[in-house]
Amino acid sequence: MVSETEAEKTDHSEEWFASAKKIYPMATHGLFRRIKWGLLFFTLGIYYFLPFIRWDRGPNAPDQAVLVDLDGRRAYFFFIEIWPQEVYYLTGLLIIAALALFLMNAIAGRIWCGYLCPQTVWTDLFMFVERKVEGDRRERMALDRAPWSGSKVAKRATKHFLWLMIAWWTGGAWVLYFNDAPTLVYELATFQAPMAAYVWIGILTATTYLLAGFMREQVCIYMCPWPRIQAALTDEKALNVTYRWDRGEPRGSLKQNKELELKGMPAGDCIDCFQCVHVCPTGVDIRKGTQLDCIQCGLCIDACDNIMTKVGKPTGLIGYDTDENIQRRIEGKEPVYEIVRPRTVIYAAVIAIVGAIMLFALLTRDFADISVLHDRNPVYVTQSDGTIRNGYTVRLSNKRTHPRTFMLHVEGMPDGTKVQATGVETVFADRPLVEVGPDTTREIRVIVTSPPGVDMPESTPVTFRITESVMGEVITAKDFFKAP
Repeated sequence: MVSETEAEKTDHSEEWFASAKKIYPMATHGLFRRIKWGLLFFTLGIYYFLPFIRWDRGPNAPDQAVLVDLDGRRAYFFFIEIWPQEVYYLTGLLIIAALALFLMNAIAGRIWCGYLCPQTVWTDLFMFVERKVEGDRRERMALDRAPWSGSKVAKRATKHFLWLMIAWWTGGAWVLYFNDAPTLVYELATFQAPMAAYVWIGILTATTYLLAGFMREQVCIYMCPWPRIQAALTDEKALNVTYRWDRGEPRGSLKQNKELELKGMPAGDCIDCFQCVHVCPTGVDIRKGTQLDCIQCGLCIDACDNIMTKVGKPTGLIGYDTDENIQRRIEGKEPVYEIVRPRTVIYAAVIAIVGAIMLFALLTRDFADISVLHDRNPVYVTQSDGTIRNGYTVRLSNKRTHPRTFMLHVEGMPDGTKVQATGVETVFADRPLVEVGPDTTREIRVIVTSPPGVDMPESTPVTFRITESVMGEVITAKDFFKAP
């Protein structure tokens, strides 16, 4: 006999835990399925083949169009080159990405989840392979129930082999973004690549295989935080995949509904065929209303439209709509769709502003840099002829991939001031020429001496100006000339 305490524990475990039920999504066809296929081929095509696109950046620069060069401390995206100190571009991209998610949510709910999320894209690809090898919904369910046989082993082995190949190429494509793709492919094939490359390929192969092959809807329902965030951000104007119950209820079989119609009794268009449930990748019954599990992929719309066409009823029983419009139709009013409203305008405006700021910063940034550090001990030196000497450590940075020559000039000092740079050629008495190698920083010792017979104030603001000899790029840094 089970004790009262044990019974309470049993009841508690049943209340808080339920085993995951395997879902067998059925294939369907229609507008939204075609959109999903188009986006799948487009996004995966970019991901897998983008590392092999070339982009000429001149000598000493990598020619891979998209590259994160960790050794060279650079990130390249076609004509854009990002340096480590420009982390604010990453911040801007994250802000734009977040606002784009908010905007998509304000327009059509979880449209990101249904069409563009990597989990959705790779899961769609894995399910396509599964259907081609094991068959559609009924065949897969029958195969699961069938005893093990040579045919079953062959189908399962083929499916998992293809899954692993997709997962392996997914991990392999990822590491190609961090090194020259053709070179790394050769090194990987000949086992000469760095160990880090093999480790990351292994990690991404395993995660892709597990998440897209086995954990599918669990990732969307339990692991991803976006459904909870999205639910808090949505409003009554946002379009969501909606069962139009005002038209579909009361539901019943096709035969039952026809009998009710003949008797003059209310009958809905929903024939309770469950096709909308069978095609759903997360197993949602959309007729129960908006649910956290629904990723808004629109496949139930295609399935329902196909059934409505077959039974001779208008399509659109399930569609992108709002509860507000359902109520308006019940009241005999026309539905209202407000895509452009304050929320969407604000999101779009902020995205445009952040994007414009980033673009302006990118177009106006400097490809050289100068920093000046004044000597602290001594701050100045008075020489026997009455002149005052100040010492500085000047650091010049060349962010180009070829050597450049800069002319150094100190502004704000009286005429006759001497500027000397240790180990640097001097063309004019106050303007030494400094050569800086490609993508390097050069530190030089600079001595500034006031002209004789000039009474210098205690502190004189000065500007160190460097001018690039070919392009004429000018960079400045400010400091002070100290005197007694």
